[in-house]
Amino acid sequence: MSENAAALAGLKVLDLSRVLAGPWATQILGDLGAEVIRVEHPTQPDSTRGWGPPFFEQGREPWDAAYYLCANRNKQAIAIDFGKPAGLALVKQLAAQADILVENYKVGTLARSGLDYASLKAANPRLIYCSITGFGQTGPYAARGGYDFLIQGMSGLMSVTGHRQGEANDGPLKVGVPVSDLFCGLYATIAILAALNHRHASGEGQHIDASLLDSQVALLANQAMNYLVGGRVPERLGNGHPNVVPYRDFVTADGRILLACGGDNHFQAVCRLLGRPDLAEDERYRCNAGRTRNREELEGELARSFKNWKSADLLAAFDEAGIPGGPINTLEQILDDPQIRARELLQSATRDDGSAVPYLQFPLKLSATPARCRRAPPRFAQDTAAVLKEHCRLSEADIAALEQAGVIKTNP
Repeated sequence: MSENAAALAGLKVLDLSRVLAGPWATQILGDLGAEVIRVEHPTQPDSTRGWGPPFFEQGREPWDAAYYLCANRNKQAIAIDFGKPAGLALVKQLAAQADILVENYKVGTLARSGLDYASLKAANPRLIYCSITGFGQTGPYAARGGYDFLIQGMSGLMSVTGHRQGEANDGPLKVGVPVSDLFCGLYATIAILAALNHRHASGEGQHIDASLLDSQVALLANQAMNYLVGGRVPERLGNGHPNVVPYRDFVTADGRILLACGGDNHFQAVCRLLGRPDLAEDERYRCNAGRTRNREELEGELARSFKNWKSADLLAAFDEAGIPGGPINTLEQILDDPQIRARELLQSATRDDGSAVPYLQFPLKLSATPARCRRAPPRFAQDTAAVLKEHCRLSEADIAALEQAGVIKTNP
């Protein structure tokens, strides 16, 4: 496939972000064809490079942690200290050529260096500048740092995640992946693409203020609307659903399965399968509203019936009857699942040293402009010299002098 087939081919992204939300957004832009140049400090790389084990190559500790690899393919890695005048000049030069800049420094930090939107806009009015912070550019919490775990708790997400109140081990739980970071990265990408369309029509760039807390609160979705409409603070329901019943996990004779009855027809099919027409005909359970009001009684009846089935047999019967159900997979199981393999989600990318880095590819299939991996996640500072030669027109002597002065670091 030619480079021109990529949806965002020709766009340049300057990535001044670290950890996950920003790098997740810029990785998506890179997957869709944009050229992404990622700037790290010469002696203080992105902390996620050291968030291990596991590390991809033990000899490269602490710069090659799996955590870093998950969010940094399709990028060039350069190391510049823009706290020094010569380094700052280089970053400003790169920003003047960029279509998009993504950063996640604390509010006001980059303004002290003239790397804020207002300053860079003067030299590059078409620049789309996305700031990702924990709490946004305004408000009483704007100066605070934001981390996914804190946002999951502050946003209310953990208040509806965990075992049902009154059960053993009751208490709020975070989600097993950093969803607040990831959601904000996705929202940031959506906003950047919207700003690109606006620029196409107007010729003007703009500033995007992305907040982890705002993004996570917005994604409370039905739970937030339940409270806004019903006036009742949602409670933890374990694996139960606040609005749909039965929609949870059930114990079988040899494990657990999931049942997701999205409508009355599904519930009736479950009753037929279990030989329980009495449940389908019971006025308390005939419609979803009644099942929700009487969830404990109904789920107790279903639980007793499911315990007589083996998981594989029950799921096969669900499939034949058109009932939405499934297993609770481990990561090993889902990555070896025939559906995931058929969708070719698991891929590998070859680095310049010949090593193959496994990764999960961009999950959406674009028929005309498919996403692809052009670059494996880069080693620390591996592209500094090449980028400065191409974009800043520096000679090898210039680069050597800057490295000697501690302004940059080239491929270690």
